[in-house]
Amino acid sequence: AAASVSLKSSLFLSSPLSDFGGAAISISAQNRRRSWQPRGARMQVAAAADSKNILIMGGTRFIGLFLSRKLVQEGHQVTLFTRGKAPITQQLPGESDAEYAEFSSKVLHLKGDRKDFDFVKTSLSAKGFNVVYDINGREATEVSPILEALPNLEQFIYCSSAGVYLKSDLLPHFETDAVDPKSRHKGKLETESLLETSGVNWTSIRPVYIYGPLNYNPVEEWFFHRLKAGRPIPIPNAGNQITQLGHVKVVDLATAFIKVLGNPKASKQVYNISGSKYVTFDGLARACAKAGGFPEPEIIHYNPKDFDFGKKKAFPFRDQHFFASVEKASKDLGVTPEYDLLDGLTDSYNLDFGRGTFRKEADFTTDDMILGKKLVSV
Repeated sequence: AAASVSLKSSLFLSSPLSDFGGAAISISAQNRRRSWQPRGARMQVAAAADSKNILIMGGTRFIGLFLSRKLVQEGHQVTLFTRGKAPITQQLPGESDAEYAEFSSKVLHLKGDRKDFDFVKTSLSAKGFNVVYDINGREATEVSPILEALPNLEQFIYCSSAGVYLKSDLLPHFETDAVDPKSRHKGKLETESLLETSGVNWTSIRPVYIYGPLNYNPVEEWFFHRLKAGRPIPIPNAGNQITQLGHVKVVDLATAFIKVLGNPKASKQVYNISGSKYVTFDGLARACAKAGGFPEPEIIHYNPKDFDFGKKKAFPFRDQHFFASVEKASKDLGVTPEYDLLDGLTDSYNLDFGRGTFRKEADFTTDDMILGKKLVSV
């Protein structure tokens, strides 16, 4: 079985496993401004000859918010393809009004539904994009029209998922590991297969768990809600399940997407992207407490088989060891995570939850079921 380890003495595990113990086009000039960058960072604009006409499928949530800023910062023309139901740009936590204004003034918008394949073909072929970043594609059928519309595409960069790997006792997952055709991410697998046989120059990024400010998935937010409420944190089984998180910005995910752009080493390659360290579920709970300045959390372990939670999700992670090697990305792309996990969680808390902003309201229904049973047992 995969190795497990108690984190009584340490929050984090080092990376090697041996160390364990029909829409109309809307190009809006108003949605143009300057890219967000870390406080104190200098603008580095690419030479005009290197500037690309880039399309981002999606781009108005989480990953796309940070990626679009980095691309604009490097001097590229960026167009976001969305249905227009959400604001095309939004100011990031910690971003000045001037930075946001400049970024928004430089971003274009193409309004449409990517499932309207005729519209996709017509609108994209008219624009002649050099590069496509597909952040929200889930099915291969959604990608085919893009490839047909852009026969001279220089690169197609796809956001896949490490969730495509077949569950294994041998960890970490490498890019060459067996994949699960029955995975809930099978559409991403099929998309990778399409890209591989299409003849296009492509790169696929497989993140593990992503965290950071504006995360719409309840990853760190799940823990922060419970810590703020002063509640125990229910964690399935022994809590020594090992997992891995990668920060959305700086030198984790968003930068990895930048570093594959035009990189010959990234041609027709798949890369795992995440943080360089692994952590247990219990360790993650304690790290979230430290990040938010909360006391040491009370952790309650439970057996999920003892409960019927219905359609509710009692815990935000897979109840298993799940982590991947990032050695290939480090070697080929020079990707080195800037944040360790505690610093990354602190950044997320300070720029988001700690300011009173979050994506989902707290729901302690399953927690109360678990705690109720524990009290009866005692």
